[in-house]
Amino acid sequence: MDNNNQETEEVRSESGAGYKVYSVIRSVLVYLLAIGMIVAALFFAADRNPQKSLFGFRYYTILTPSMSPTYDVGDMVFVKLMNADSINVGDVITFNPSSESDAYLTHRVAEKINDYEGTGVTCFRTKGDANDSEDSFLIDESRVIGAVSFSVPKLGYVFRFVQLRWYFVAALIVLIGVFLHLIKMYFSSERKDEEKTENLPETAQK
Repeated sequence: MDNNNQETEEVRSESGAGYKVYSVIRSVLVYLLAIGMIVAALFFAADRNPQKSLFGFRYYTILTPSMSPTYDVGDMVFVKLMNADSINVGDVITFNPSSESDAYLTHRVAEKINDYEGTGVTCFRTKGDANDSEDSFLIDESRVIGAVSFSVPKLGYVFRFVQLRWYFVAALIVLIGVFLHLIKMYFSSERKDEEKTENLPETAQK
């Protein structure tokens, strides 16, 4: 009888330890993901330098349907910084169409013009996949950020919300942390009460 109780206690101890490790790892991953998203969003929101990047990439949220169905509104595109020599017709590039604006466009290269009018500058003619005609302006290489490497559907909505409402997200993370901590305390106390009840002598339980 004592051996059975001892084995039960060992199993309970092992499962309790495993749960604690799992709980800690899960909490750490959730916090790291949330903090990473906030830091990344603030990092790019605060710095307008087009050459500022993270591991050679910048990210942008698609705000118009001009590239539909390739990229829809709310999609996030990850743009790898590139020089003009590495960009070819058919590539989707992100660029600043005007020095008077901080806005960026993501369109497909329809034509690449090397040594434009003998200036030695490479220019690009672009077009949105959903547009009937090419853009009315040329983009010189100095305005090109790079080419789109991949995208994540609708992730842009999340990042734009973080950028614009970072204080709300930070408060929400704190509240979630407090909630998880309270839940953990509740189940821990419940397990302790169960263990105390199981360890009581049979006469006491009756």
